[in-house]
Amino acid sequence: MNDAFLQKLRELLGEDAVKTEESMALHTTFHIGGPAECYAAPSDSGRLVHTVELCREYGMPFHIIGRGSNLLVSDEGVRGAVISTENAERVTVNGTRITAEAGAGLAKIARMAWQASLTGMEFAAGIPGSLGGAVVMNAGAYGGEMKDVLASAVVMSPDGTVHTLSAEELELGYRTSRIQKDGSIVLEAVLQLREGDPNMIRARMDELAYQRKSKQPLEYPSAGSMFKRPEGYFAGKLIDDAGLRGFAVGGAQVSEKHCGFVINRGGATAEEVLTLCDEVSRIVYEKFGVKLEREVKYLR
Repeated sequence: MNDAFLQKLRELLGEDAVKTEESMALHTTFHIGGPAECYAAPSDSGRLVHTVELCREYGMPFHIIGRGSNLLVSDEGVRGAVISTENAERVTVNGTRITAEAGAGLAKIARMAWQASLTGMEFAAGIPGSLGGAVVMNAGAYGGEMKDVLASAVVMSPDGTVHTLSAEELELGYRTSRIQKDGSIVLEAVLQLREGDPNMIRARMDELAYQRKSKQPLEYPSAGSMFKRPEGYFAGKLIDDAGLRGFAVGGAQVSEKHCGFVINRGGATAEEVLTLCDEVSRIVYEKFGVKLEREVKYLR
């Protein structure tokens, strides 16, 4: 690791915000992953931009992550810099609009929306990820998705320019967006919600929380739904129908509670997760002719 780069980075972000050889298992909901050569957590979107600029100035490869909820990190770790948005989490409410930085947790935003009697974010109350990642992949659950509430996003393009994209310009589709395709970085986003009854909003959030707890393996580390939903099918049902409920490779296992989830039942490695996913995909294709595409991002 370049000492001059590290010194400049610490001057920019502060000593506590920059770590070397940081275990990525500490920063993913899977609790899996080797060390990041450099781990940096800027405190706001402005410092996030300057961190990216510094990486480019020194020719340092970098990866942007949020709260690690849709992420599997290699056992060997990550070379270069991992830049986390987790500390860039400012949220403001103005009328029926909420503006939030990329690192703001979806649960936090949903809670603030409820407190402001705003409806539209209930679907996201139990999603453990951050706003930036949710915009990039058009995250959704229980009939709602980000494109239903997203008004615009401020992004940093690969050429370093910062500009605002409307919801239409973001080209949000099923678990995809223009940002995912062109490699831009989400800095903040504006959500357009509606006035609602706080009691009904709270009731809906509680209902979805109960459904998650009863149907999803929240008691184990995981990265959420492992596979995208194939058109016309449900990945979890295909996996179950293939007889793979509880199928395991080392510490990685297809959840017995919800077959769409792969869990870390203790000491799982990234290699075990990948091997399991490959085997599940192979068997499902052999039995049903349907290709399963992994939704979880692999970082190495």
